[in-house]
Amino acid sequence: MKDTVYSVQLSAPEMVTGSYGGSVTISCQYDPQLSQHTKYWCKGAVYDLCVIVVKTPKNRPSNTTTIADDKEAGVFTVTMNSLSKSDEDMYWCVIAKSGRNVYTGVSLKVLKQITPTNSSLGNYESSWWAILRWILFLLMLSCMASTSITVWRKRTAEKISQHQRFHHNISIIYV
Repeated sequence: MKDTVYSVQLSAPEMVTGSYGGSVTISCQYDPQLSQHTKYWCKGAVYDLCVIVVKTPKNRPSNTTTIADDKEAGVFTVTMNSLSKSDEDMYWCVIAKSGRNVYTGVSLKVLKQITPTNSSLGNYESSWWAILRWILFLLMLSCMASTSITVWRKRTAEKISQHQRFHHNISIIYV
């Protein structure tokens, strides 16, 4: 909700924002002297040319919009469900009054709902797999290196042992 526009007898938010597929509720507050009058919600850029969406007192709902009038609180509430881009427009809180109706405008903006997509989740998962692959690669590399070092040490120890036995045998022969 943005600022509230005040009429002498009626006030409502100047702008409301909803998400695509979501819902939005607009409260239109009015002077208690107007509690017995018909209230309605209409759509159109210009009030004089707007089309009625819902109307009291019989609460004739449209497919996605309802209206409820709390006469004691002096507020009627409009709820719009399953918002789509086509709902984005100028709307009017209106109280029917002999002579001139009382009305105030409400601009509705419908934003594209931002949800995590499979591709962004996939990128997150693939980055973990890339890190895991590097860790496994380094682990295997270190295992191979340690195995090679162990084999080299063992062979070197055997050569030294053979060399010492050879020298020991030679010294026995010459003694």
